[in-house]
Order: sequence, then C-alpha cells, then structure tokens
Amino acid sequence: MITTRFAPSPTGYLHIGGLRTALFSWLWARKNSGKFLLRIEDTDLSRNSDEALEAILKAFDWVGMSYDGDAIYQSKRFDIYAKYIDQLLEEGKAYKCYMTKDELTALREEQMAQGERTRYDGRYRDFTGTPPEGVEPVIRIKAPLDGNIIFDDGIKGEICISASEVDDFVIARAGGVPTYNFVVAIDDALMGLTDVIRGDDHLYNTPKQIVVYEALGFDMPKFYHVAMINNEQGKKLSKRDGATDVMEYKTLGYLPEALLNFLVRLGWSHGDQEIFSVEEMIELFDPKDINKSSSNYNLDKLLWLNAHYIKNSSNNKLAQMLKDFGVDIENHDKLELLLDATKERGKTLVELANQINLILNAPAEYNPKASKKAFKGTAREYLEEFANMLKNWDSTLHTPPEYHAVIDKFVADKEIGFGKIGQPLRVSLLGAMTGSGLDEIMAILGVDETINRIQKAIEFIDNRD
Repeated sequence: MITTRFAPSPTGYLHIGGLRTALFSWLWARKNSGKFLLRIEDTDLSRNSDEALEAILKAFDWVGMSYDGDAIYQSKRFDIYAKYIDQLLEEGKAYKCYMTKDELTALREEQMAQGERTRYDGRYRDFTGTPPEGVEPVIRIKAPLDGNIIFDDGIKGEICISASEVDDFVIARAGGVPTYNFVVAIDDALMGLTDVIRGDDHLYNTPKQIVVYEALGFDMPKFYHVAMINNEQGKKLSKRDGATDVMEYKTLGYLPEALLNFLVRLGWSHGDQEIFSVEEMIELFDPKDINKSSSNYNLDKLLWLNAHYIKNSSNNKLAQMLKDFGVDIENHDKLELLLDATKERGKTLVELANQINLILNAPAEYNPKASKKAFKGTAREYLEEFANMLKNWDSTLHTPPEYHAVIDKFVADKEIGFGKIGQPLRVSLLGAMTGSGLDEIMAILGVDETINRIQKAIEFIDNRD
C-alpha cells in the first residue's frame, strides 16, 4: 500500500511551499487508495509554538486535505528513539564521542586552513581507552568509510554520493536528545512509508538517513525531491512574494480549491491543462512527472484561478464564505441577483465583498474625481427626469432587463448618448465610476432606494453649486 506523509515542524506557520509538498504527497496516496499520514516534528521543545501547530492543523482543514489516523508527535516518541540508540551502541554500529566543542572548532579551523572539507575525523570511532572526565558524550553513528551511497530519486534520477561526503554524524546530542536525520529515518520506517515526497533542500539529508536505514535493517522508501518555488524573478521566494502563512491566503480572500490548483501547477503539469478539480488532480497526478527545475510563483495566475473558482461557485456557497468578510446576505431576497451581478468582478472574496457593499450601502460621499466628471452640465436635470420616469414605471420594474428598458427609453426620448445619464446615475448609486451593470444595481436596490440615492445626489449637486 502506498503510504506517504507530511512532516512539518511547529516552529513556524505552514507556508505554501510546505503545502505544495503536502499536496503532492496527499494526491499520490489518494490516487493509490493508500495512506497519507501527518507527523509533527516537534523535538525542538524550546522552539515549538502552539499557535504554529494550530495554524498547521487549521490549514489542512481549510484546504480539505484529510490525513489518515491521528497526527504523530515526535515529542512523544523519545523512548522509541532511545531504544534504537541503545541497539546501535550494543551492535557496535554507533559510539560515544567525547570530543569537546573547542576540539571540534579547532579541527574545523585546521581543515579549512588546509583547504579541506570540514568533517569529523572519527577519532572516537574505535576508542577503547578511558573517557575524559567532565565531558558528556554525544552519540555518533558509524558511516561507511569507502564506496558510494546510491539511491534512485523519482524526480532527479540516480543520486550517487561518495561515502567520504558523509562523516560519522551525531544521532544523539549530549543529554540524549536525538537528532533530526536519526528520528526522521526511524519514524518513516516505523510508519511504513513507501514514498517520501519532500523539498530538495532535504536532498543531502537523504544519504545520512540511508545510513540509519541500513544500520537498523529497515526497508528504504522511494524518495522524490521536489525543486523549490522561486519568486517571479527566479529568486528565493520571500514572505513579500507569497511565502506566507497558508491561512493568510484565506484572510486575503482566496478559495482553497484555487490555491490547491495553483500549487499543483507549480512544478507539475498535464499537457496544457490549467484548471484541475481535486478529483482530476487525484486521477492524473504522478510524482515522476514533477519537473526537475524550480517553478516560479505567479500572483496573476493565482488571481486568475481564484476568479475562475469564484465565478463557478454556487451562490449559496459564496454567501457562506462571505460571512468571514463581514457580508451576511444569506437571507437577502435578492441573493441570486446580487451575486450574479458581482462575482464576475471579484478576483478575491475581499474584492467580492467590497463590490457587494458598494451596492448595499448608500454612498456616504462621492469620489471627487468621479463626481466632478459626472455631475456637470445637464446631469442634475437628467437625474431628476430619470427619477420621475422610474416612479411612472414603478409597478413594472423588477428584473435587470426591465430596468434596462427604462434607460433605453430615456436615452431615446432625450436623443442623448448613454453616458449622459449613465455616468451621473452610476455615481449617484455607488459614489464612484465602478461596479456592476446599472440595470443589475437598480434591480437589486429597487425603485424606492434607487430614487432615494438619486435625490441625495441632486442635493449634493445643489449644495455644491
């Protein structure tokens, strides 16, 4: 059974690079009817954050990526790691190293001075003498002294690392706290992982983890190392570029399906297809198709996708989501018309909420530039006459086409261009030269509110003049 995992550290919030890695792992497990596991790598007790952990779990819930079973916490597994450290010591595959920090620093400086790569020199590898007093040892694993460490990466192909590149690395610090590469290898093996999909910043951790696998006789998973996400200029993605907390995307008004669609296309493709439902992602995804090269974050693409998903969401679903943005229209009698009139204009839920508020809330003021342009010449006269026409047609006005007919009749009767009434009417209703179609706006507001806003605009013109 294909078993994958995502293993974040709760020392910071989940960012989109991490979410993309999790998505790839989740898709591969779901495609194969396998398991997707969540492991919280919280062994660094001094840096763990409850807030960061909560944000990680909320992010998974928000995007709908469910994991199988309970989350596994490394902080609760120290006894397991201790057992394997003891096993390696007993089998002579690991040893106590009494080298002090000063000695290690001196060794590194000497190696650098001679132009050598810095590495532990193995001085305690076969030590049988009396341990120095007052030094609490670390535990080092015996890495191979010659040959190569080879593994097949599902994305990058065969990776061959000379054994000389991997020294006898520390698997437990002084005091017994196990190190990252040691606990990751043990947990991946004990959790039954078959496929490990992770960022290629972990590529050179893999040889060390292979040393642990082989020392303990564990089966090795298949590794896939995914290239990083760069910014639009091809440089390392920063918080300013989008490497921010995943939940911030919710706050900014992005839909989870848009974010997942965006992320799956950062490094993976299926022909020229751009829009993928979650079901299509599961059906089509294969990690061997992930690009070897880095992908670039593109905000315009994300906004385009988000606009697509907003336009294609049901109005009831949008009404529910908009509550998080201070807009409650669930029981509005014109809900369908209101959202049909605005969701083509909102690239985010924030923008959609603003469009809705623009219609529902009478303008407290008028945009100076817009009002100067719209409220001039015959504007006052035409607004008053148009309001009178609305009163006469009141009982027949309900739908946008019916309101559109009023505008057409007014323009025809006055033998004027549409802009002569369209511009002052728009600023009267919304306070600015923006927003949905005038016929849609009036159908949402109704005759009385439309006339009321026109009258207030006329008062503004009179007081201004």
